[in-house]
Amino acid sequence: MRPSPAARPAPGPSRRSLLRGAGGAALLAGAGTPLLSACGGSGSSADPKTVTVGSNASDAVPKKAFASVYADFKKQSGLTVDVNTKDHNTFQEQINSYLQGTPDDVFNWFAGYRMQFFAAKKLATPIDDVWARIGGNFPEAMKKLSKGEDGKYYFVPLTTYPWAVFYRRSVFRQHGYQVPATWDELVALCKRMKKDGLVPIAFGDKDAWPAMGTFDQINFRLNGYDFHVELMAGKAAWTDAKVKAVFDHWSELLPYHQDGFMGRTWQDAAQTLVAKKAGMYLLGSFVAQQFTDKADLDDLDFFPFPEMNPAYGQDTVEAPTDGFMVSKAPKNHAGVVKLLEYLGGPAAEELYLKTDPSVVAASGKADTSAYSPLQKKAFDMISGAKSLTQFMDRDSRPDFTSTVMQPGLQKFLQNPKGVDSLLSSIERQKKQIFASS
Repeated sequence: MRPSPAARPAPGPSRRSLLRGAGGAALLAGAGTPLLSACGGSGSSADPKTVTVGSNASDAVPKKAFASVYADFKKQSGLTVDVNTKDHNTFQEQINSYLQGTPDDVFNWFAGYRMQFFAAKKLATPIDDVWARIGGNFPEAMKKLSKGEDGKYYFVPLTTYPWAVFYRRSVFRQHGYQVPATWDELVALCKRMKKDGLVPIAFGDKDAWPAMGTFDQINFRLNGYDFHVELMAGKAAWTDAKVKAVFDHWSELLPYHQDGFMGRTWQDAAQTLVAKKAGMYLLGSFVAQQFTDKADLDDLDFFPFPEMNPAYGQDTVEAPTDGFMVSKAPKNHAGVVKLLEYLGGPAAEELYLKTDPSVVAASGKADTSAYSPLQKKAFDMISGAKSLTQFMDRDSRPDFTSTVMQPGLQKFLQNPKGVDSLLSSIERQKKQIFASS
């Protein structure tokens, strides 16, 4: 996709920092005094002409984009959307306390495990009635992402973006490189790039989250979507031989990663791709925000992470997806249904993307005519996927990913030979964390 470089703050630390440290733990523990509360407070009675929405879209561009969507909904329905916007980080840190109190009717959240967690705790309302009307707008992979463990729908997706391997077409042309379709071809390409004086894989892990994306790709390519989801949900063992195989493969690729990654942000790593000093970069499509020159941006392309196991091919795509959930006892249920049916239609997504082009529509029926070639390719890759994952810190408990996996993966990157003891340590900590409520 082709996000506007100036559209909003770079999504590096700001987009992942909320999932680290005390914030991640507080999300699940409900610790601290809740500052996040519903519009109108707990004493307010239902207004049949108003639907309240708790929003984490505090950045200027998404906030403006949502305002345009809600204004259009009011024109069509006569219903007012009363938006309760809180700082993105604060919203995440206090979501558990907020949902147990007197939350707004609808709230912004994330697909997959992060949605299923609150659905399982009965802090969200099933919306199968909504999906009976909007189901035809979404590909099967999006439907799967929107269901709780009980098989009911709890989520309406709005926007998404893919993780892939980004490269410069002109660099590949200059050196006669071919897009690798398999793991062996990827390793061979890395060797060629190194011989040609390029950094094969740009990499920066100063903020500790980018490495999680590499793990995800190798794991679901090697072991399949089902095992990956079970591992993220704490149901599979990190000491399983399948996990060891992930790190063995990753070790094979490490010599081709950019040196000094512990002190480099993702933005700095992206600049080596911009400058044609690196051949490839595995990241989300927000990497395009670093390509501020139109000619450079037009030269940017990507390919899905290569096949590693013929049984799974390239059928899984990592595509973090944002959308909406309904709180446990919405005051205006009829209004909520109308709003979600509207948000689940392609028109709402198209309107949102006019203001915020840094993402693509989740609906398979959205009009892509205004998309850049990169956006169209991203949209097609997501729409055609058999399964979609959400990134490790959304597919698993945030307290586990922030306190165990982020430092754990950095230990591996610095000492690949110590992986056996590392995986035993991760498994011990996982059991303790997932046993807690």
